[in-house]
Amino acid sequence: MIANCLPVLKKWQLFSGLLFCFGACTVTASSQNTVFPHSWAGNWQGNLFWTQPNSQNVQVVPMQLNIHTADSAGFTWQLKYGEGETDNRPYFLFPKDSTGIHWVIDERNGIILDQYYFANRLSGVFTVMQTTIVNSYQLQGDSLVVEFNSFNKEPISQTGMGTEESPNVMSYRVTGYQRAVLRRKP
Repeated sequence: MIANCLPVLKKWQLFSGLLFCFGACTVTASSQNTVFPHSWAGNWQGNLFWTQPNSQNVQVVPMQLNIHTADSAGFTWQLKYGEGETDNRPYFLFPKDSTGIHWVIDERNGIILDQYYFANRLSGVFTVMQTTIVNSYQLQGDSLVVEFNSFNKEPISQTGMGTEESPNVMSYRVTGYQRAVLRRKP
């Protein structure tokens, strides 16, 4: 009797194994689309609000960010400011290493900006001419929140005594803040 059941059990084990593998492959494939940057793919749009310390006016600029798979290693990272093609920046986003933390935005003109993805946020710091900019992109629900903080490259003051108890601390003049809440276009 047991000998007659063995072929059925082996078929059932094979079927169960195949079913498990199919389920695991499906979960793996779908989870790849829920992680950065796959989950950020799409065409995003909204308004960028730009404020400066000595101005009562807030500049409002239409903004788009288009993120799509470009090839097996990278993604498009196309920023557009203004109406139409006024300021079109067709950049690329590439992983810098295999950790999923270190990324680069390649501006395709010799400029490459290092970025770091953690805490559900892509952030970087770079200096262009006399201005240092801290950028941040964060997916919050159905919105992509973009922020740029800018400040002078050179410190306006240095305090502290240069000791362990009172180390030297540099302060910088804040020159601007930009924020956009982008929504994915259908």
